Amino acid sequence: MYERRISLPNLPSQSFFLWGPRQAGKTTLLKQMYPEALRIDLLRSDLVIRYLQNPSVFREEVMALPKSKLVIIDEVQKAPVLLDEVHYLIQEQGRVFGMCGSSARKVKRGHANLLGGRAIRYELLGLSAIEIGKDFDITRMLNSGPIPNHYISKNPARMIQSYVEDYIKEEVLQEGLVRSLPVFFDFLRVAAIGDTEIVNLSNIARESGVSANTVRGHYNILADTLMGAFLPAYTKRPKRRAISSPKFYFRDVGVVNYLSKRGKIMSGSELFGKAFENWLFHEISAHSRYSEKFYDISYWRLTTGVEVDFILGNASLAIEAKAKEKITANDLKGLIQFKQEYPGVKHRIIVSLEKRARLTEDGILILPYQEFIRNLWDNEFNGDVNGDGVN
Repeated sequence: MYERRISLPNLPSQSFFLWGPRQAGKTTLLKQMYPEALRIDLLRSDLVIRYLQNPSVFREEVMALPKSKLVIIDEVQKAPVLLDEVHYLIQEQGRVFGMCGSSARKVKRGHANLLGGRAIRYELLGLSAIEIGKDFDITRMLNSGPIPNHYISKNPARMIQSYVEDYIKEEVLQEGLVRSLPVFFDFLRVAAIGDTEIVNLSNIARESGVSANTVRGHYNILADTLMGAFLPAYTKRPKRRAISSPKFYFRDVGVVNYLSKRGKIMSGSELFGKAFENWLFHEISAHSRYSEKFYDISYWRLTTGVEVDFILGNASLAIEAKAKEKITANDLKGLIQFKQEYPGVKHRIIVSLEKRARLTEDGILILPYQEFIRNLWDNEFNGDVNGDGVN
């Protein structure tokens, strides 16, 4: 079992939501953290039917418990009506709940305020390299993705196929989120091919045979169900013309591989490089959340095509992902031009497959990916990124 880095309280004094992609390990983590809690599993259809027919039964059952008893509601989005009862029990009795699920979309539709700030929000992502530890295998990660069961599987391809099919059936079809399932699946395929790239709604709409508004809605479904995330462009006071459209990253590179029919990807290929960039976004995103610094993550690109993959905080760190064993002068161009545009940048880093760290004459630090991950989680950049939302 992996030791997760998310900072859940040992003895919760305030109710919380734990959101995360399907099978990210939310239920396992909550069982491990709170073995004495009352757990209500809404994957059980009999419980869902019972509470939907008479939500007050849930309130009465909780009121029969000692007030110190933590109540865990698993897959809370299956019965969002229970949040009215949760709201009452928090406000009137000071009860504490832990609620988890894979999508806040359905909850938002019925309870837009999500308990009006009465519950803290946490988000659990797939496995980080730092959580896997010494057994971390970059080639395995870039093929299987970070979902725990997929990463440890000897045959992740079949599991990922079932994972995608279950996502479409349970998160999309059953919730009535789209009018046409075949159209949505075509969109998924096209979006996966464009993973890590700038979102061009018109092009994707043309390839999917739908309107740009429909494509926008489908991307929002992926974001709301935690299957992916937008990466905004860094456009603060540009001196030269910069791109302002966002990029989109799937949360699970294994899903990208399956949808885009990549097959097994190996070091040295272009697809390995794209998967490496996706993985690095995952690692940075996990650190931003689990460290509770919540620093901004963005990218920078000029209209000339010069680009830097990730800008952290208020342009304090600029990071390039290069899945190469030998970094050349050509790989430095984006970071060199970024410093010309933003002289205040503190660190410029290339995360690579090189064996040893190097510092170029231009002041660019070339790091093996293992060393970058250690430095990131050891808070080597602790004073250089922040969550002040500057952008």
